Amino acid sequence: MFGWGDAMPVHKLSPVIGIFAALAAFVIDQITKAIVVANAASLSTGIAVFPGFNLVFYRNDGVTFGLLGGAPWWSLIALALAICGWLGVMLFRAENAVETLAYGAIIGGASGNVIDRVRYRAVTDFLDFYINSTHWPAFNMADVFVVSGVGLLLAAPWISARRPIKS
Repeated sequence: MFGWGDAMPVHKLSPVIGIFAALAAFVIDQITKAIVVANAASLSTGIAVFPGFNLVFYRNDGVTFGLLGGAPWWSLIALALAICGWLGVMLFRAENAVETLAYGAIIGGASGNVIDRVRYRAVTDFLDFYINSTHWPAFNMADVFVVSGVGLLLAAPWISARRPIKS
C-alpha cells in the first residue's frame, strides 16, 4: 500500500488517466452544450464564425451522421450504456496510458450524449463545417472526443512501440 507521500504504483496510475479523461470530456461536452442551448434562438439560423465554419443549434435523434434516426431514444441510451460499460472494463485492462486515455475520451463523450438523450430525447449538435454549399453533418464536442478516442486507440500500438509511455 502507498501513503500520502509515496508515488502511486505504475499499474494503479493508468486507470486514473482514463477516468480523468472521461470526466474532462464529459464536463467540456456538457458546458459547451449548455452554452449552445442557452443561445438556441440565436444559433437556430446559424452564426458564421469564419468561412467554412458556423455555429448552429440542431437536435439529432439519431447517432453519427443521423444514422438510426427515429429509433426509440431509450434503445440508443441502452446501447450507449452497454458500450460504455464494456469500454470501462477495457479501460481497467488497458496496458498503457495511451489506451486508458483513449477509452476515457470515448466514455466521456458517449456519456455526454447519453445525458442529452435522457434530457431532450436527442443530441445537441452545434459545430457546422462546410465547403461551398456542402455541409458536413453537424456534431458536438462529445463526438469530437469519441472520434479522437477511437483514433488514439487505433494508433496506440504504434505510439506505445515508438516511445514508452510513463504512466
